[in-house]
Amino acid sequence: MKKLYRSSKDSMLAGVCGGLGKYFNLDSTLIRLLFVILFFIGFGALLFVYLIWIFVVPKEGDVN
Repeated sequence: MKKLYRSSKDSMLAGVCGGLGKYFNLDSTLIRLLFVILFFIGFGALLFVYLIWIFVVPKEGDVN
């Protein structure tokens, strides 16, 4: 069973995009570009989702 974690190695800000890339088996750069595009399309609303994920999704290695 796959679990979503914030990446500790592939991290630019908090590791959310790196973790999503690892979970969906995609390049994290593609996930980051998608986040930036959706950020501007949604007038910054995605920023709140990103901030929530920082606190909700555990960091890789913190949880068994």
